[in-house]
Amino acid sequence: EEVPDTGIPAASRKIASLSSPLRAIIRLRRRYRVQKKSRLHLELPREKPAEFVHTRLLQRQLSLNRTGLYGPSMSLFNQTGFESSQYFTFDTSVEQHVMKKCRRKKSRRKSRMVLYPDKTKRYLPTEEKSKAKRCLLLLMAIIFFQILNAIENLDDNLQKYDLDGLEKTMHREVFGQRVAVESTVELLKDYLATHIHNKPLVISLNGPTGVGKSHVGWLLAKHFRSVMASDFVLQYFVMHHCPSGAAPLTCEIDLSEKISDIVTRAEIEEKTPLFILDEVELMSPVLLDTLSRFFEPNQTNEFLNAIYILISNIGGGEITKFLIQNDSAELLRQHRGAEELVRIIQPVLSRVHPLWKSADIVPFVLLEKTHVINCFLEQMRREGLYPDQKHLEHLADQLGYYSTGDKQYSRTGCKQVVAKVNLQ
Repeated sequence: EEVPDTGIPAASRKIASLSSPLRAIIRLRRRYRVQKKSRLHLELPREKPAEFVHTRLLQRQLSLNRTGLYGPSMSLFNQTGFESSQYFTFDTSVEQHVMKKCRRKKSRRKSRMVLYPDKTKRYLPTEEKSKAKRCLLLLMAIIFFQILNAIENLDDNLQKYDLDGLEKTMHREVFGQRVAVESTVELLKDYLATHIHNKPLVISLNGPTGVGKSHVGWLLAKHFRSVMASDFVLQYFVMHHCPSGAAPLTCEIDLSEKISDIVTRAEIEEKTPLFILDEVELMSPVLLDTLSRFFEPNQTNEFLNAIYILISNIGGGEITKFLIQNDSAELLRQHRGAEELVRIIQPVLSRVHPLWKSADIVPFVLLEKTHVINCFLEQMRREGLYPDQKHLEHLADQLGYYSTGDKQYSRTGCKQVVAKVNLQ
């Protein structure tokens, strides 16, 4: 018969009931450590020191003696597989190396993962836009619109003055002065592109008599009177407005008042006045000094916006001499030849008065016989006559010419064309 377990107190039974699970947990923990060590020793390097190999051989021999009951076949299998297997070691440095390696791999995997908080949308954070970049774009847009506005104003001014039509008219009615016409129109286009200037435009037309200087001045006056009111264009002829018997001081006051009045009215209406001064070589030094004061850059704004056309025969002798000696008509039809003529007559003009230092000089060359024939034809058409070619050549032969090689240059240009036509 079993004796009832009455002598065991209740407290000891409770301890026994708690100790059995603890012992089970301890056994599981020990088994986990053994398996972990067996898994770690598989990752040890194959190259081991000699002492470590000798110790492992002894341990292996002992294990073989204990497991000999399994038979020779099993022991042989273990012996053959010994060389290829790796075993646990108590070398903590190697274990730490392997653990660090595993941790490094885990940390790499974790670093590649992107963790998002729960209950939120998964998207990349928005980039913050710089305010400086917006200001830079705004500044570039402002500059672009200012440039566009300036280009539009340039086109508006050129269309307002119709300089293209002026150029066509001058090419059609001025003979033998293609370079001079192109230079004059180009200076006008550059100046009239805007209404704000730092100095007035001064163009000096110089050359021998009868080559078309006064005709160009007349065409300019006619054109600008058509595109603007006639109140903003002044044609000043020295022999008419200031004859030889007039006092220089009176002529100076009269010219100053006319220029000041026109400039003031033109500034109010935002227009550029045109002053055509013919026969400048006949002006007294007092009038030349008065003009030079208007040409200075240090003036009020209204006097800076003005165009002055100076027409004179000064330098005509030098141009004629250069043309006859060099016979360079082909050169003078190019801008390079015009620049060479400017270098020749610039010192001559500077000796007359310093005001020509601030002027753009446009030289006019001698006219050939063919150009004189065209002058006769144009004048007779204006009179309502339509002569034949032989009659035109007959009229042209009545004038004097400079003969250089196979070319003939008129001594008086088209100066006597009108008189010859009226006598027919």
